[in-house]
This record gives sequence, C-alpha cells and structure tokens, in this order.
Amino acid sequence: MIRAIRSSDTEALAALVNLPGFRAGTLRPPYQSIEETRRHVENSNPDAMRLVATIDGQIVGDIGMTRFRGRRNHVASIGMGVHDDFAGRGIGNALLAAVIDAADNWLNIMRLELTVYTDNEAALALYRKFGFEEEGILRAYAFRAGTYVDAYAMARIKR
Repeated sequence: MIRAIRSSDTEALAALVNLPGFRAGTLRPPYQSIEETRRHVENSNPDAMRLVATIDGQIVGDIGMTRFRGRRNHVASIGMGVHDDFAGRGIGNALLAAVIDAADNWLNIMRLELTVYTDNEAALALYRKFGFEEEGILRAYAFRAGTYVDAYAMARIKR
C-alpha cells in the first residue's frame, strides 16, 4: 500500500533510513536518531509530498517530492529508498509511479529531477524505465564509505 507519511511513522522511518543498503543510496550519514527523523517528519516543507510503501503495516520504502518555487514552479526534486530486505520486489516502482501520477495529473509539474550514484544500477534502471535521462555527471558528488563517489543528474520532462 502507498500512503502519505504520518507522525506515528517516525520510529519505523528511523529504522528504515538506518539500514545499510538504504543509506548507501542516499546522502544520509549513519545513525540517524529518532528525534532527528521526528523533526524531519514534523517540519516537512509545505511544498513537499512524502509517501511510504507498506506491506502488512511495515514501512518498506519512502519517497519525497519537493516542488520548487518562483520561476522553477514547474519543477520538483525527488528522493527515495527501499528497505534492504524488500529490494527488487516492485516497491520502488510503486512509489515512483505514485509520485509521477501526482506530478503529472494533479500538480502540473513538468520536470522531475533527481541525483543518483553512478554505481546504483538498480536505481538507474528504475529511473530510466520511467523516462528519466542523464543530464550530466557530478564528480566527487558525495563521500560514502570512505571514498568520493560520482552521481548522475537525471530528469524526466513531461511532454
């Protein structure tokens, strides 16, 4: 099931974002506290949509989409992740489909942007499936596991 995030999801979200596989694909440092997660959930950007995927009540993935303002009002950025034990089961597909539906059919967002590590083959395949294209390489984009890693800047433009 895909649904909006709730305040009561804080502890489950903190556990999710601290999983090694989940964290490896994000910019999050290790050991995010429940309090930090709570602040992030409770002080959410009003221009953001945050969804979670659940199976039998367990949170197995999340996605966020944040719309820009002003002259970039037609653009939103997304970030997502899937529980280590549920990768490859269509969770990311369902989350991304839900956000793209909202962007295309409800929010009139023309351009969706994201960054993804160049070595994240599963994520790259998913994004390409939904029409995202690489627009550039961001060299030494982030420090992960003791080394600098590159990322692709990707976007999907609704035509």
